[in-house]
Amino acid sequence: MQPPTKQLNVAPERSLDQRMDALQRANHVRSQRARLKVGLKRGKVTIASVLREPPEFLLTAKVVDLLMAAPKCGRVKSARIMEQCRVSPSKTVGGLSDRQRSELLGFFGS
Repeated sequence: MQPPTKQLNVAPERSLDQRMDALQRANHVRSQRARLKVGLKRGKVTIASVLREPPEFLLTAKVVDLLMAAPKCGRVKSARIMEQCRVSPSKTVGGLSDRQRSELLGFFGS
């Protein structure tokens, strides 16, 4: 009987076209997030509206990064808000539960 072999989690090989498509999608998402953060800083977009109905490109973004983009909300204040609303620092916008989302919305006056 042979000893069990270790199975390594190795990503399958991707073609150059697949890698380029993935890179293009990632760059597009980054630029959309950057525009949204600028809109938050300038007050054109509210954090409540983004949390209520997050666009698809924001679903995989960290909640703490979104909070830090809001005006008058730095690293410490964002961490305090996350703690009060019982949201993990690693939580993504798309991964928020209904309770977490409603607590965050309540914190921002919605």
